[in-house]
Amino acid sequence: MNFWQVLSYAAWIVSGLLFLWMLADLVSVAKEYDEDFLMSSREGADELMDQ
Repeated sequence: MNFWQVLSYAAWIVSGLLFLWMLADLVSVAKEYDEDFLMSSREGADELMDQ
């Protein structure tokens, strides 16, 4: 195995870890917030009205 093959495998491992992290974040956000809240633009509207 040469340097470039090891680097390629390392890049695939990092890519897989990033994918798992994104998947875990997707699940945690889906549990914490409702779909209607995520699809709306109301998040910052209350802060703008208070000014």
